[in-house]
Amino acid sequence: MKKVLFSVFLIFKLLSSNAQEVEKEKSPLTFSGYIETYYSYDFGNPENHVRPGFIFSHNKHNELNLNLGFAKVNYAKDNVRGNLAIMAGTYAEYNLAAEQDLLKNVFEANIGVKISSKHNLWVDAGIMPSHIGFESAIGKDCQTLTRSILADNSPYYEAGAKLGYTSPSEKWYLAAMYLNGWQRIQKIDGNQTPAFGTQITYKPTGKTTLNWSTYAGNEQPDFDRKWRYFNNFYGQFKLSDKTNLTAGFDIGAQQTLIGSTDYDIWHSPVLILQHKPTAKTQIAIRGEYYQDKQDVIIATGTENGFKTSGFSANFDYLVSDNMMFRIEARNLSSKDKIFFNGETSTDTNNFVTTSLAISF
Repeated sequence: MKKVLFSVFLIFKLLSSNAQEVEKEKSPLTFSGYIETYYSYDFGNPENHVRPGFIFSHNKHNELNLNLGFAKVNYAKDNVRGNLAIMAGTYAEYNLAAEQDLLKNVFEANIGVKISSKHNLWVDAGIMPSHIGFESAIGKDCQTLTRSILADNSPYYEAGAKLGYTSPSEKWYLAAMYLNGWQRIQKIDGNQTPAFGTQITYKPTGKTTLNWSTYAGNEQPDFDRKWRYFNNFYGQFKLSDKTNLTAGFDIGAQQTLIGSTDYDIWHSPVLILQHKPTAKTQIAIRGEYYQDKQDVIIATGTENGFKTSGFSANFDYLVSDNMMFRIEARNLSSKDKIFFNGETSTDTNNFVTTSLAISF
């Protein structure tokens, strides 16, 4: 009996030792990917297959297409981290249209260093996801299939350096950024003005997230410098095990002329209610409004500028843990006739979108 116990002990020790060696040799690299295909039908039936110009995601009409696909490698070891992701799709084609050709397919490229041994304090630099908003380019992480107007018309990505701090309780996240501009990897010619951003996120409980993000910068050449100031507020609330509520509000101001004390203002509220009837199904409704009377962000050239409200409803089916099918119906209504139905201008736009996404 003693020999048996001793043999078991030796086997256990050997297995434990091997497990520790495997853990020690665990690679600091992890690989992942994401693919989201979609089909959208716009009842305005645009001949060039491109939906209204203020829509940058899922924006091709009546054709099967790729919204976003990327392959990503992450490095994390001790006090160093890094991310590199290369992408393709209509998201990249339209959101990075102003970037240099070699940069248009870069989804992420950043490195980070932990600069304190006592605090969770990091410096990250490179091309990073934007610190603004609750909606990202990755569809599976959003409560609705298509992006809200305020998300499509504020930065999805940013290039610069970020100092970020997470409190020991993980209830607070504070960050400050030095940026190249408003959703820019490369600065525009003649612009030497720095841009800045901040973010404060507070999670008082596991059911509530409150966020305030800001941006300040100039988007013109320096001879025509107009300072832009922007605030993004949102709250995410878990009302029950099956119901979530997201409320967001963006407001921005930009100088009308260089050195002016007058500002053009735009703003946008949005409300999203999501419910999960079963473990494999989700439904969500969204109400939104976007007003940009002076055409700072969305140019219309019409008397009232861009004043548009929207409503959408979507249904999600979780095919598996890493695959999701979605369908969404959406209506946009504007103060002026900024949409087209064939060759006729109209004040409404209706469309249906479906998508299939997989992450790995």
